[in-house]
Amino acid sequence: MAARQSTRPFNEHSRVEHVLGEPILILAGDLDVRSTGELRAAVHDHIRRCGTDRISPVVIDISAVHSVDATALKVIAAASRQAQRYGVRVVLRGAQPAVRRMLHLTRLIRLIELEREPIPA
Repeated sequence: MAARQSTRPFNEHSRVEHVLGEPILILAGDLDVRSTGELRAAVHDHIRRCGTDRISPVVIDISAVHSVDATALKVIAAASRQAQRYGVRVVLRGAQPAVRRMLHLTRLIRLIELEREPIPA
């Protein structure tokens, strides 16, 4: 079980938790065109705070995201591409089937890296 430290809220849709010392941006709810501004600010702030001298990827946990539209995914894809220019990998953790389906439909799966889930034995 991972040790969790204090939670710092950004807004109603996101917060940052420190799991074993690593900051993880946790997104929740429905991410759509109405939350694009908050999403953009939270993702860019998280990437900026994590710095460019990291070996491990910047993790964005979306396991509590119920639905997402193309606009929100484009925000994450743009932030990921910008971070890559500075040598920082952005990885999405816990994508639900509806989110994965939207990633494939929009073809943004090519631009957004998903964390590999362990295969059950």
